[in-house]
Amino acid sequence: MITVNHLTVDFGKQLLFDDISFVVGDREHVALVGKNGAGKTTLLKILSGLEQPTKGTVSTNKGLQIGYLPQVMNFKDVRTLWQEAESIFANVREKEQLLEVLTNELAQRQDHDSEDFHLLLERFTTLNDQLTLSQTNNYTATIEKTLLGLGFERTDFNRPTSEFSGGWRMRVELAKILLAKPDLLLLDEPTNHLDIESIEWLENYIKNAGVSLILVSHDQAFLDATTQRTLEIELGKLYDYKVNYSHYVTLRQERLETQRRAFENQQKLISDTESFIERFRYKPTKSAQVQSRIKQLEKLERIELDDIDRKKIHFRFPVATRSGDYPLIVDNLSKSFGNKQVFTGVNFTLKRGEKVAFLGKNGSGKTTLLRCIMNEITDYQGILKLGHNVAISYFSQNRAQELDPKLTIRETLDRAAVGDIRLHINDMLGAFMFGGELADKPVSVLSGGERSRLAVLLLLLSPSNLLILDEPTNHLDIRSKEVLKEAIEAYTGTVILVSHDRYFLSGLVQKVYEFDTGKVYEHLGGMEEYLRKRREKLDSTVVDAGQQSTTVTQQPPKTEAQQNYQDRKEQQKKVRALRKQLSEIEDHIAELESSIDGIEHTLAQNTLPPDTSLYEQHQANTCLLNKKLLQWEEIATQLQEYEKSL
Repeated sequence: MITVNHLTVDFGKQLLFDDISFVVGDREHVALVGKNGAGKTTLLKILSGLEQPTKGTVSTNKGLQIGYLPQVMNFKDVRTLWQEAESIFANVREKEQLLEVLTNELAQRQDHDSEDFHLLLERFTTLNDQLTLSQTNNYTATIEKTLLGLGFERTDFNRPTSEFSGGWRMRVELAKILLAKPDLLLLDEPTNHLDIESIEWLENYIKNAGVSLILVSHDQAFLDATTQRTLEIELGKLYDYKVNYSHYVTLRQERLETQRRAFENQQKLISDTESFIERFRYKPTKSAQVQSRIKQLEKLERIELDDIDRKKIHFRFPVATRSGDYPLIVDNLSKSFGNKQVFTGVNFTLKRGEKVAFLGKNGSGKTTLLRCIMNEITDYQGILKLGHNVAISYFSQNRAQELDPKLTIRETLDRAAVGDIRLHINDMLGAFMFGGELADKPVSVLSGGERSRLAVLLLLLSPSNLLILDEPTNHLDIRSKEVLKEAIEAYTGTVILVSHDRYFLSGLVQKVYEFDTGKVYEHLGGMEEYLRKRREKLDSTVVDAGQQSTTVTQQPPKTEAQQNYQDRKEQQKKVRALRKQLSEIEDHIAELESSIDGIEHTLAQNTLPPDTSLYEQHQANTCLLNKKLLQWEEIATQLQEYEKSL
């Protein structure tokens, strides 16, 4: 499908990729991961042909069609939503119009035996066959299904695209890409502007479309649902894991531990060698040995560790004085904008310390209700009452974009801080990875993720007991989300969260308030229970809609006992094969570890200049050991799944 050979991207001051190679096969779904700035977006641009590498090549199958959705796009708003989507089928419409012309001409002709008539008939037949084979003669239904799946309403179809926000226009571009039915999808953060329903629809599309996929996303649940292989970019190198994201996290940690041990061993070797050089540098009798050691150090390929793995943000939201038992009471609340009813008859009460989620399609009223709570909207009907001693901290959807681009990071914090907290600004900057010279960078040059991190940091400047967060995870990478989730879990006040990130909300909230068609429904049991009930509801709807009476001639079915026996035999056969593989790999791992320990012992004890081949053998064995450990984990996981089913 697509092959990357010895790819290098060198920006002069920064080596982004260093001789990386990989292949993505037909219908393979791959996650591309790495910290912000690692080069994920650059790699997608190279694969799509928009940028060129410094060295290396990208090869594709002949005629491969690629659909690329970037994070940032330039929109052309000159058509309606439907016209924009229909533009993908412009060639089909032209053929349909031509077919209609040919049909009318054939109906008017009387010279049925002439050569011209037969040529006209042949042209009509060829064109009709082309439309039939392309399976796009009912493209209007496909357009409608795709637009509805991505969250648009039928009433949106004839609206100019200029009326939609940037997030909705991104959905338009995603719809056009999907309608074009490419062979390979390159998607860069496709879920940033999608609600949960649209994300689930996109998941199902990817699973059933039969396309290859390379995906960049900070939505862990989406990654796990749509990909089975993970490519990690780190320090210019590429690591290939044949597992989904959750399994990759475990394997990555094991690799880093192995890498860290190798780094520590190498540092000891370097230190010992440098000590030898320093000790005997000026002794003529040792000059040959000293020079030999110097050359060994020059040739040594240094092991690097990523700084991000040694630094982690830990923070807590400051809590104000304890609030009353019921920080928020909403009674029969309704709000409309002109003739548009946003929601009506909303009733709920939040208890102190509760953490709840507001869920629903974009535009269903979640942010409107938050603005009512913040007293930014006051012309509602019903009762909205804040409890005793409530102090609110509010993160709005657009908070990151509202930061003053002219100010530096430090100035942004300095202007917002009041009181004793000003004494701790440097500590806070360091904790959020804005320390040192980085603190003096202007906001205008920050990435979306950095701006979001800075906006979250601003929340720490004012203590609160009611924390309201509207889409706080947009543009945050997965590690930053984990840090934010940890801080919310530790917060003793009350929390209202608006988010479409299922993994982020999972285990974090105790209640879900679902906004749907002007109503707000309370779901107890947290995010997991809400998703389970929602899946059951969707499954029952599909079954009801798809029930058909079908008669099929087939062989008499096996009895349940026969089928169970046959299945068990197959499972046992697979388990035996996997156990054998695992045993062989474990033997190989033991041999490699023994060999590495032996080399390290030799190098540590030897006072003479060591043979350079020992360093090379150590590195080769360490590299092979890492691969075997990954292979062991993959097979052990498979074995565990099979053994569970026995």
